[in-house]
Amino acid sequence: MNGSRLPDPFEKHLAAVSPADPLTPADRYQELFVEVQMNRVFADSKTFVDCAPRLHPERILEAYRSRCRLPGFDLAAFVAEHFRRYEIPPSDFVADPDCTLAQHIDRLWPVLTRRPQEHPPRSSLLPLPHDYVVPGGRFIEQYYWDAYFIMLGLDQSGQSHLLRAMADNFAYLIDTYGHVPNGNRTYYLSRSQPPVFALMIDLFEEKSICLASDYLPQLRKEYAFWMDGADCLRPGECHRRCVRLAGGEVLNRYWDDRDTPREESYLEDVLTARESDRPVHDVYRDLRAGAESGWDYSSRWLGDHGRLSSIRTTAILPVDLNSLLFRLEWQIALLSQVRGDAACAEEYRSRAEARRVAIDRYLWSESAGAYLDYDWQLERQRGDLTAAMLTPLFVRLAGPQQARRVADTVRGRLLAPGGLATTEVGDSGQQWDRPNGWAPLQWIGIRGLEEYGQTKLAGEIRRRWLRTVGELFERENKLVEKYILRPGAGHAGGGEYPLQDGFGWTNGVTLKLLQEDPQHAANRCRAGRLGF
Repeated sequence: MNGSRLPDPFEKHLAAVSPADPLTPADRYQELFVEVQMNRVFADSKTFVDCAPRLHPERILEAYRSRCRLPGFDLAAFVAEHFRRYEIPPSDFVADPDCTLAQHIDRLWPVLTRRPQEHPPRSSLLPLPHDYVVPGGRFIEQYYWDAYFIMLGLDQSGQSHLLRAMADNFAYLIDTYGHVPNGNRTYYLSRSQPPVFALMIDLFEEKSICLASDYLPQLRKEYAFWMDGADCLRPGECHRRCVRLAGGEVLNRYWDDRDTPREESYLEDVLTARESDRPVHDVYRDLRAGAESGWDYSSRWLGDHGRLSSIRTTAILPVDLNSLLFRLEWQIALLSQVRGDAACAEEYRSRAEARRVAIDRYLWSESAGAYLDYDWQLERQRGDLTAAMLTPLFVRLAGPQQARRVADTVRGRLLAPGGLATTEVGDSGQQWDRPNGWAPLQWIGIRGLEEYGQTKLAGEIRRRWLRTVGELFERENKLVEKYILRPGAGHAGGGEYPLQDGFGWTNGVTLKLLQEDPQHAANRCRAGRLGF
């Protein structure tokens, strides 16, 4: 741990964490894994990779190889015999018609909280030392960028112990694996998600939970993960998540260290790659990189809006990723100064300023009045307008005039009846496009606009979003992963799986926004009582 000391509550639990299986399900079960996924033994590809083996995996694979060619072999029966499917723990939770929306969310936190106990041996789950909150639905593990938005709600609910526990889990993951995986599963270890750890620890000092500088070693280690190989690149070269541009600047992209189908979406990725005329491993890499972005999937990553197989995530330098890395650089600089390391503080201030200049040069569009993703292979900005353009405001790297231009563009092109639209594209079939809206983007947009005094537009997005969430809650007694941004609309669609309810980041963002707008009708809505 580079000689650093972790906060005491984190350190004392390390001995209780059992070692994880170093292999993913595809590595473990080889041709058995392929057969199960390609024959759709389970309707959702994620089900099998979350199963726990009843025997040692090597014995299961030996049994499969000895029996698979016998007459009458039943693959589904074999899987049921040798694997234990994860079952969601039974819950007697029901929506209480006497509870407000905020009270309903407060009651959901215990339902979504997982407590580290004996992890299933040789399963894909990565053990963690502390309690954590899962998103809900099919997402039964801790996810990286989801967790920040969940923590906003935990903060509002006074759950400071869970705030600290979850951040300590991420510190543990960084120290153990060198980065925060997409989620705490072995099949997620080859990628991360938008780097929001720096945002998490900001919550601590606001609430006097602990010193943010306690996590400086982990912040630096995470930064090293994202910048791996940057110093050795020449103009026009790339390595993992870094690209050195023609002018010598370094900006980042999303990446995944594997170029095979995602294990949790194996069949889906194979079918997508078959529709492309590119090498299948390139398609797989770009699908995986799209998953690292958190926007899985969106027209912003596609060459052709109508074809997922045209995905080219690794060719794109995203606005939001580079904004968050700017925030990470500034956070390291500030905390280094607090710790008395002036040289480190100056180094990271210089890095942040260099990134700001590069973002202005490559990602700012004066003609569009917006920040746009940059295609470094084609050496031009992407034409697609997305809600990611508000992230530079959120991390305070935009200039005042740029912020005004962004606000005008949002007002004219991305303000939907139900909140902040994700993109302008509505015919892609992907879930991170119109007509869907997402809680994390509402939060980033609202906070970013408020940072630059655009309170009227921020308030309008807040009001529209709360109405959207409140209407569905009154109609169906639940909060969901994403919403259609039209009044009275049905369920959001698109993507690879059905709509999920629960739902962690919607709960967290909504709870904070309700508190900020106490007069909004959503504060008075009740389950099953139509009042809007």
